[in-house]
Amino acid sequence: MIDTPRPGPRPTVSTEGPQHQLDQQATPELWGRLVASVFALPGVIEGHSQVSPKSSRAVFLAEMKAARTPETSLFPDGRLEPVHLHGVDDTSVHLVLPVERGARLTELGWAEPHQYEDFGTEFMVYGPRDPAELAVVVSIVEESLAYARGD
Repeated sequence: MIDTPRPGPRPTVSTEGPQHQLDQQATPELWGRLVASVFALPGVIEGHSQVSPKSSRAVFLAEMKAARTPETSLFPDGRLEPVHLHGVDDTSVHLVLPVERGARLTELGWAEPHQYEDFGTEFMVYGPRDPAELAVVVSIVEESLAYARGD
Protein backbone atom coordinates (compact mmCIF):
# COMPACT_ATOMS: atom_id res chain seq x y z
CA MET A 1 0.00 0.00 0.00
CA ILE A 2 1.55 3.27 -1.14
CA ASP A 3 2.25 5.78 1.60
CA THR A 4 4.76 8.12 -0.04
CA PRO A 5 4.01 11.58 -1.41
CA ARG A 6 3.48 12.23 -5.10
CA PRO A 7 6.31 14.50 -6.22
CA GLY A 8 5.62 18.01 -7.44
CA PRO A 9 2.49 20.13 -7.53
CA ARG A 10 -0.98 18.75 -8.12
CA PRO A 11 -2.34 18.95 -11.65
CA THR A 12 -5.02 21.45 -12.54
CA VAL A 13 -8.49 19.90 -12.44
CA SER A 14 -11.68 21.24 -14.00
CA THR A 15 -14.08 23.06 -11.73
CA GLU A 16 -17.10 22.31 -13.91
CA GLY A 17 -18.35 18.82 -14.75
CA PRO A 18 -17.43 16.36 -15.80
CA GLN A 19 -14.37 16.43 -13.55
CA HIS A 20 -11.18 15.94 -15.54
CA GLN A 21 -7.45 16.58 -15.33
CA LEU A 22 -6.29 19.56 -17.39
CA ASP A 23 -2.49 19.19 -17.25
CA GLN A 24 0.26 16.75 -16.24
CA GLN A 25 -1.51 13.96 -18.15
CA ALA A 26 0.12 10.65 -18.93
CA THR A 27 1.66 10.36 -22.37
CA PRO A 28 -0.47 8.31 -24.80
CA GLU A 29 2.01 5.42 -24.43
CA LEU A 30 1.87 5.53 -20.63
CA TRP A 31 -1.92 5.83 -20.69
CA GLY A 32 -2.05 2.75 -22.91
CA ARG A 33 0.09 0.90 -20.39
CA LEU A 34 -2.28 2.00 -17.61
CA VAL A 35 -5.30 0.68 -19.50
CA ALA A 36 -3.53 -2.59 -20.35
CA SER A 37 -2.32 -3.07 -16.75
CA VAL A 38 -5.74 -2.45 -15.22
CA PHE A 39 -7.58 -4.76 -17.62
CA ALA A 40 -4.97 -7.48 -17.03
CA LEU A 41 -5.89 -7.60 -13.32
CA PRO A 42 -7.64 -10.81 -12.21
CA GLY A 43 -11.44 -10.78 -12.35
CA VAL A 44 -11.71 -7.47 -14.22
CA ILE A 45 -13.97 -6.83 -17.21
CA GLU A 46 -13.82 -3.77 -19.46
CA GLY A 47 -17.03 -1.98 -20.33
CA HIS A 48 -18.70 1.34 -21.06
CA SER A 49 -18.95 3.63 -18.06
CA GLN A 50 -22.47 4.27 -16.82
CA VAL A 51 -21.57 7.75 -15.56
CA SER A 52 -18.52 9.05 -17.42
CA PRO A 53 -17.91 10.43 -20.94
CA LYS A 54 -17.80 7.96 -23.85
CA SER A 55 -13.99 8.06 -23.95
CA SER A 56 -13.90 6.48 -20.46
CA ARG A 57 -13.57 2.77 -19.78
CA ALA A 58 -15.44 1.18 -16.89
CA VAL A 59 -13.79 -1.44 -14.74
CA PHE A 60 -16.34 -4.09 -13.79
CA LEU A 61 -15.80 -7.18 -11.66
CA ALA A 62 -16.60 -10.52 -13.29
CA GLU A 63 -17.88 -12.05 -10.06
CA MET A 64 -20.06 -9.13 -8.92
CA LYS A 65 -22.87 -7.40 -10.79
CA ALA A 66 -24.25 -5.34 -7.89
CA ALA A 67 -22.50 -3.23 -5.27
CA ARG A 68 -22.40 -4.82 -1.82
CA THR A 69 -23.10 -1.32 -0.45
CA PRO A 70 -23.84 1.90 -2.39
CA GLU A 71 -20.58 3.61 -1.41
CA THR A 72 -18.51 0.93 -3.17
CA SER A 73 -19.63 1.96 -6.67
CA LEU A 74 -19.40 5.12 -8.76
CA PHE A 75 -22.91 4.25 -9.98
CA PRO A 76 -24.83 2.72 -7.06
CA ASP A 77 -28.07 2.37 -9.07
CA GLY A 78 -26.61 0.17 -11.81
CA ARG A 79 -23.94 -2.41 -12.33
CA LEU A 80 -21.06 -2.25 -9.85
CA GLU A 81 -18.53 0.24 -11.27
CA PRO A 82 -15.80 0.78 -8.67
CA VAL A 83 -13.38 2.35 -11.17
CA HIS A 84 -13.38 4.06 -14.52
CA LEU A 85 -10.39 5.22 -16.52
CA HIS A 86 -10.72 8.49 -18.36
CA GLY A 87 -9.59 8.82 -21.97
CA VAL A 88 -6.19 9.68 -23.39
CA ASP A 89 -6.93 13.44 -23.31
CA ASP A 90 -7.45 13.29 -19.52
CA THR A 91 -5.73 10.11 -18.16
CA SER A 92 -7.06 10.44 -14.61
CA VAL A 93 -9.00 7.70 -12.85
CA HIS A 94 -12.18 7.91 -10.80
CA LEU A 95 -12.60 5.24 -8.17
CA VAL A 96 -13.98 4.41 -4.75
CA LEU A 97 -11.93 3.85 -1.61
CA PRO A 98 -12.60 3.77 2.12
CA VAL A 99 -12.96 7.37 3.32
CA GLU A 100 -9.80 7.26 5.46
CA ARG A 101 -7.67 5.77 2.69
CA GLY A 102 -8.90 8.30 0.11
CA ALA A 103 -8.18 11.11 2.57
CA ARG A 104 -4.65 9.77 3.08
CA LEU A 105 -4.01 9.56 -0.68
CA THR A 106 -5.33 13.13 -0.97
CA GLU A 107 -2.87 14.25 1.75
CA LEU A 108 -0.06 12.50 -0.13
CA GLY A 109 -0.96 14.32 -3.37
CA TRP A 110 -2.12 11.28 -5.42
CA ALA A 111 -5.84 12.05 -5.36
CA GLU A 112 -8.59 14.49 -4.55
CA PRO A 113 -12.26 14.05 -3.67
CA HIS A 114 -14.56 13.48 -6.63
CA GLN A 115 -16.39 16.60 -7.71
CA TYR A 116 -19.77 14.85 -7.36
CA GLU A 117 -19.16 12.65 -4.34
CA ASP A 118 -22.20 11.24 -2.59
CA PHE A 119 -20.60 9.09 0.11
CA GLY A 120 -17.11 10.54 0.62
CA THR A 121 -15.66 7.38 -0.96
CA GLU A 122 -15.36 8.74 -4.51
CA PHE A 123 -11.95 10.07 -5.58
CA MET A 124 -10.03 11.24 -8.62
CA VAL A 125 -6.54 9.75 -8.90
CA TYR A 126 -4.20 11.71 -11.14
CA GLY A 127 -2.82 10.19 -14.32
CA PRO A 128 0.70 8.75 -14.05
CA ARG A 129 3.59 10.81 -15.39
CA ASP A 130 6.22 8.07 -15.44
CA PRO A 131 6.55 4.28 -14.97
CA ALA A 132 6.98 4.57 -11.19
CA GLU A 133 3.73 6.54 -10.92
CA LEU A 134 2.05 4.02 -13.22
CA ALA A 135 2.80 1.28 -10.68
CA VAL A 136 1.35 3.45 -7.89
CA VAL A 137 -1.85 4.24 -9.81
CA VAL A 138 -2.38 0.55 -10.67
CA SER A 139 -1.88 -0.35 -7.00
CA ILE A 140 -4.51 2.24 -6.00
CA VAL A 141 -6.91 0.72 -8.55
CA GLU A 142 -6.25 -2.67 -6.93
CA GLU A 143 -7.11 -1.17 -3.53
CA SER A 144 -10.39 0.12 -4.97
CA LEU A 145 -11.28 -3.28 -6.40
CA ALA A 146 -10.52 -4.94 -3.06
CA TYR A 147 -12.77 -2.38 -1.32
CA ALA A 148 -15.59 -3.06 -3.77
CA ARG A 149 -15.22 -6.81 -3.19
CA GLY A 150 -15.17 -6.38 0.58
CA ASP A 151 -11.64 -7.77 0.95
